[in-house]
Amino acid sequence: MSLNILRISLFFSFLISIYSCSQNPSLSKNESINSELERALIQGETMGQKLESLLYWSVDEKNRRFPHMHQIYPSIEIASGNKVYALEYGKSIVPALSKNNFLSSYIQKNNIGGLIVLKDDKIRLEMYAEDVTESTKWTSFSVAKSVTSMLLGVALKEGDVKSMEDSLAKYIPELKGTDYGKVTVRQLLTMTSGIQWNEDYADSNADVAQMYLQPCFEDESHILTYMKNLKSVAKPGDKFNYSTGETDLLGILIQKATNKSLAEYLSEKIWKPWGMEHNAYWLADECSGQNLGGSGLSITLRDYARIGTAMLQSKENQFFAKEWTQNATSLVIPAGNDGSGYGYLWWRFADGSYAAFGIFGQMIYINPNTNVIIAQFAAWPLAGSKDLSEERAEFIKAVEKMVE
Repeated sequence: MSLNILRISLFFSFLISIYSCSQNPSLSKNESINSELERALIQGETMGQKLESLLYWSVDEKNRRFPHMHQIYPSIEIASGNKVYALEYGKSIVPALSKNNFLSSYIQKNNIGGLIVLKDDKIRLEMYAEDVTESTKWTSFSVAKSVTSMLLGVALKEGDVKSMEDSLAKYIPELKGTDYGKVTVRQLLTMTSGIQWNEDYADSNADVAQMYLQPCFEDESHILTYMKNLKSVAKPGDKFNYSTGETDLLGILIQKATNKSLAEYLSEKIWKPWGMEHNAYWLADECSGQNLGGSGLSITLRDYARIGTAMLQSKENQFFAKEWTQNATSLVIPAGNDGSGYGYLWWRFADGSYAAFGIFGQMIYINPNTNVIIAQFAAWPLAGSKDLSEERAEFIKAVEKMVE
């Protein structure tokens, strides 16, 4: 994927080209695709099988399909409203990475589709790949988990979900008599159910690669059919185990508790009141028609950043239950000796910053200490990469240094 950074012969001209990109992104040459043809090209007979196949797409396929997932797969629109949360332009920055790894190298190596940096609600850096614009809706993957968590915070505030200590069977009757039926909302939200799950994206036999593969059982969602038969291997609440399936279950819980799709609930409770600029889309399960809580949001880059602004001001905007606001981005689940870990489906770092991460390089990073928000969407060659994750962390540090 080539980038609109032209005539880079001197560092000064490089900076100018970045600033130009941030102010005037080019119009897309490919705002839509032939969704039926693209769908036919994807391996698998059912939509679930076609969705699972994305773990094995080539880089070219990711580049072509990630901006159009909502056209390829069943999706529900998230309507925006009349008001827009304003983002002004500030002084442009060019983060200097170490080892002569300039911003252009970071973008190319990470196959970035879009990148934006906010400081105090001002856009300090905004870049797009060729054929990607301000209106492109790029898929989120696990960034959606953090948004589903936000909706749980809303449902607690609204009283649709009564208590974090309620069992899942209270809201999902299909789980009565199963190991998951005894798990609490809090344990689901912190991925401490104690139930066996394998999230290895490189293993074709892992749960995450199998969960949507079977045919529909009546109108029951793929993930519910799959997960209601899984068994406990640890005491609930004791052990953290990352599970996309559990965030899909959380999405089902919210939809059953509110009698609304995640897309409708998000539009009503956050998207319109906060002032998101564009309509968005959320993938839906082919069997039940319910949204997938663990992935599948297609959002524009600036609205990714606006999710960050809603989180940054979560204590003031009163969208969420107080208990959720106090703990969502706290160190609920330690993940090492450096003060980092997991909150309520948000990754938390030692300095108090936190982030939503998705496979293949998706990110919303928020630092409440500096009022910095960084959002990016990308098409990494692998679902996860230690080297690329470390480069992303270095990029975050470089940004923080530039905006001090």
